[in-house]
Amino acid sequence: MGQEYAVTPWEVKGKVDYLRLAKEFGVQLLTEEDLSLLRDLTGNDVHYLIRRGFFYAHRGFREIMSRVKVGESWALYNGRGPSGDLHVGHLVPWILTKWFVDKFNVHYFFELTDDEKFLVREGYTLEETNRLAYDNALSLIALGFTPDKLHIIVDTDDVKYLYKIAVKVAKKLTLSTVKNTFGFTDSNNIGATFFPAIEIAVAFLPTELFGKETPVLIPTAIDQDPYFRLARDVAESLNYPKPATLYSKFLPGLTGEDKMSASNPDSALYVNDDDREVKRKIMNAFTGGQPTVELQRRLGGNPDSCPVYRYHMLLDDNDEAVKKIYEDCRGGRLLCGECKLMLYDKVKSFLSRHREMREKAKDKLSEYKVSVKFN
Repeated sequence: MGQEYAVTPWEVKGKVDYLRLAKEFGVQLLTEEDLSLLRDLTGNDVHYLIRRGFFYAHRGFREIMSRVKVGESWALYNGRGPSGDLHVGHLVPWILTKWFVDKFNVHYFFELTDDEKFLVREGYTLEETNRLAYDNALSLIALGFTPDKLHIIVDTDDVKYLYKIAVKVAKKLTLSTVKNTFGFTDSNNIGATFFPAIEIAVAFLPTELFGKETPVLIPTAIDQDPYFRLARDVAESLNYPKPATLYSKFLPGLTGEDKMSASNPDSALYVNDDDREVKRKIMNAFTGGQPTVELQRRLGGNPDSCPVYRYHMLLDDNDEAVKKIYEDCRGGRLLCGECKLMLYDKVKSFLSRHREMREKAKDKLSEYKVSVKFN
């Protein structure tokens, strides 16, 4: 049976077998044919997060690209459950989404699910999750999105845009289906069982707002698939186009976990970590290297199992530079301490710029709300 793991929208346990997970979820792997189609549409430009296989699976991606080819309408959608401070892993799908916005000049709808986090997580007040939603939005804006393309939805503040759609979705979903899909039991509150209809509703919102068929492409981590599998199931019966998805793997924890964990702050690099904290976490990180310098020089390391290398792969768009790190590690020419210092320089530069842009976003936040443009 292989090593067991569990993947839900709220929790990931164990070492994930991504090929097996794709088969279990019934999603398609991205193929060279898919990448070739994307190259044809972008002038031979494929984002490094796709070409390096971090985004690796999909539902309906080719259908969206077919719309691009003939100039038909589509949009982008993903979001964030605001349960605390953001780490670098949270930014990864948004970085790819920014590339799609820039390449194809499409609208991007971003949902902050302050209601969901209040409903499914203990210890949060609704006021706290709402505050966190607006704080998290600053990091999204800091990536360089412009107000004409980015439309932010905070569920509890903007539910008027979603509720009519959500009610129609909810009528198509039985309690049995929702319980089986998300693992709810009789002890879950009824708000948690209704919430999936709210998240699904955003997938259909562009069609309502633009008054024409506008399917969405959703770049997100694969643990969010259950929502959009249900969205595709009910779409046609509600006269909406099926949403498409593009799924990523998880960014591993610096301390060796297969996914960063909020319960272990040392496993992740947070956007509000100062330089000293970032350096401490990186220098203490688990690696794929040998236990001694002599063995590393003689036997080489294993970058494939190294979270430090994975960060290089996800934060550096220079293929040759990343390839050199990989080969120098394998060949014993690069020591773990040296590799960590290289990563620290990259992360320090990235976070310095990111913090600066977050501060500037504070004065512009209202310009990005969906209510500003669609009232």
